[in-house]
Amino acid sequence: MTVLDKHAEAIVFCAPTPVTADEITTALQESLGTSITKQEVEAAMARLQEKYQDDTFAFEIINSGGGYKFLTKHECSDSTGAFLKHRSKRKLSKSSLETLSIIAYRQPISRTELEQIRGVGCDYAVKKLLEKELVEIKGKSDAIGRPLLYGTTKKFLEYFGINNVSDLPNPKEFKEEENEIGEEMTA
Repeated sequence: MTVLDKHAEAIVFCAPTPVTADEITTALQESLGTSITKQEVEAAMARLQEKYQDDTFAFEIINSGGGYKFLTKHECSDSTGAFLKHRSKRKLSKSSLETLSIIAYRQPISRTELEQIRGVGCDYAVKKLLEKELVEIKGKSDAIGRPLLYGTTKKFLEYFGINNVSDLPNPKEFKEEENEIGEEMTA
């Protein structure tokens, strides 16, 4: 394995999304301080793809979404599917969701303001949201005691599949279901 192969592999491994040959080329030119062409990077990626075809590896490098990324091989899909299913069960509690929605719509917001809106303490919910990296500390308020201000993160946007906080539905868009008590039953 060449130095170029090794560094290109490291870049693809650490990238959270598919990485293009151009991005790899730019990063390697900067980090290695040498002139590297896109064709050299593509040749290195072809060697790496061939390397990972070996049955000793549970993953491979594929070209997807305009770039390269690691992906588990099809024969491991049952194991990874079961793992991801169990991991997804770790959903947010109702109190965490309520706290998160208040933060999303009112950010930046202090814990005191959160608790005034919810009517209960939010320490545990805020702690869990910080651990899950859905919220972060955005600074300190100018109010007495300089309380911390919380806001949403990029991971929050990814978690809910939106590009910007402005994409959140307007509270007026939520329609309350009408009362159906007293309607006639049809047989």
